[in-house]
Amino acid sequence: MRLARFLFPSMLALSPALAAAEPVTYRMDPVHSQVVFNVDHNGFSRSFGRLRISEGTVVFDRDDWSKSSVQATIDLASVDMGNAEWDKAVRGPNLLDSDRAGTARFVSESVEKRGEDQGIVHGKLTLRGATLPLDIPFQVNRVGKTIYGLHTVAGFSAQISLDRTAYGMTSNRGSIGTDVAVWLEIEAIREGEAGHDNDKEPTDAPAQ
Repeated sequence: MRLARFLFPSMLALSPALAAAEPVTYRMDPVHSQVVFNVDHNGFSRSFGRLRISEGTVVFDRDDWSKSSVQATIDLASVDMGNAEWDKAVRGPNLLDSDRAGTARFVSESVEKRGEDQGIVHGKLTLRGATLPLDIPFQVNRVGKTIYGLHTVAGFSAQISLDRTAYGMTSNRGSIGTDVAVWLEIEAIREGEAGHDNDKEPTDAPAQ
């Protein structure tokens, strides 16, 4: 009994440290992660496009966001404007120039918590050979198991604005706006829980 009276308070004192969250690594899911952008088209409308994230990693510490980080690679050749000729023009040397630099890459330098579920990622974006600072305000949507319990997923949303001319895309100013609105919708699967074909959820299965 004396031993129990000694050990029990000691275990209670240690339990907060034992329960503290650690940084967890998540791999971005290219199926459920989206980069969507739009830009003014000669004042008539805002044209939408989409780009594919080829790979990315999120390290997230729910207790200490300063220990978190993110890196992502975007496939510029994947641009989809809804029209083959338009896709070709946007991939061309006057705009994304994907033949010369096929990917864009973002690497974080720090993560700052700004609210209950809001934060800012401070980092650098490399696009068309130019590397510039970029701050990305983001929202943590949910971290938890999927409805079928197969994976642990971290979901994030973000919206930013880029000046395309800062990255060397200076052509077509008369017809294409220079400020590009970008939306990021990210789902990332906890490392070690992805990559098994038999783990696909029903809604993720390819059509037969």
